[in-house]
Amino acid sequence: QGSLQACSSIQELDVFSRAREVKVDPDKPLEGVRLAALQARKTLLVPTPRLRTGLFNRIVPPPGATKEILRICATSQGIKDYSVPVGLDGRARVDLVVVGSVAVSEKGWRIGKGEGYADMEYAMMVSMGAVQEDTPVVTIVHDCQVVDIEEELLGDHDLTVDYILTPTRIIKTNCKRPKPQGIIWHKAKALGYEMLGKIPILKTLRYREKQMGKDVTLQDEHPHLANTTRTAALNKEMAENTQPQAATGSAQTGQHHVESDPLNPRLEGSGTITTVYVGNIPPSLRVSELKCALREFHVTPFRLNWQGAQHRAFLDYKDQVTAERAVSSLKGLSLGGNTLRVELAKSQRNKG
Repeated sequence: QGSLQACSSIQELDVFSRAREVKVDPDKPLEGVRLAALQARKTLLVPTPRLRTGLFNRIVPPPGATKEILRICATSQGIKDYSVPVGLDGRARVDLVVVGSVAVSEKGWRIGKGEGYADMEYAMMVSMGAVQEDTPVVTIVHDCQVVDIEEELLGDHDLTVDYILTPTRIIKTNCKRPKPQGIIWHKAKALGYEMLGKIPILKTLRYREKQMGKDVTLQDEHPHLANTTRTAALNKEMAENTQPQAATGSAQTGQHHVESDPLNPRLEGSGTITTVYVGNIPPSLRVSELKCALREFHVTPFRLNWQGAQHRAFLDYKDQVTAERAVSSLKGLSLGGNTLRVELAKSQRNKG
């Protein structure tokens, strides 16, 4: 009952009245805000739970939806039944962000559940251009959750709030602390290779930002352990793959292109090769871009069969363990606007 009272007060905020697109967390206590947004005919974005299957769901009520249908759309089941996915390439322009909190101060300092998903979602919205510096952030809590919080507890990646709604109060924080300007990879809570494995869309974002020259070092990486020889070798490899395409015309989208590792000629007849299928490759993608992504995720095959005209490629690995690691690492990766389809090739699945 308290959450319903707090949620209903969002309609008193000018920032809600002006908003056309509203992002609201999927938590049960925020169901009232989701309903209010739908009843006001606003576009509603809800993050996918724990970001496991993507970034957002855009809720699209059926034409002529009744109040009862809108009430269902605001629930977790309704989000599944009446939504379409929105990825990093989605044209979202969020006017208002509504998040849950464990505790919040009247100054706008916020403490979440400790896993950093709300901070991560906001940072990803920054990266995709969906929010601006002045996009307001609202949190809805019980009165007992409004407490004093020391600013020293906050990090650069922590999200702050502009409004706090409780069952009895509307608090404008006038918070001046800057909000996150993107993911700070080495500071984000618990963000390491294990988290990347759980959240495929993070892998795509990290890959894109690395291509733009940003520092995407993770918490569990230790750059000081990398020796200069390995760095030089990687630089040489990248340089070779960015040479003009005159000698490798088969790398063009419409042609087949097969590359083998000259250091492993015996693997081809070894009988232990495991092949990975990569599908849904966009027409504009070049083989060099796929190779760059394979190096980034440390899953470079000893042979790559590029079939750009058929929007696919086949990756050969020396054993099944390495191939399965490649499938796990690349699953959910988006290149050129398409989410790649990555799985063991049919012949390998049949063997299994």
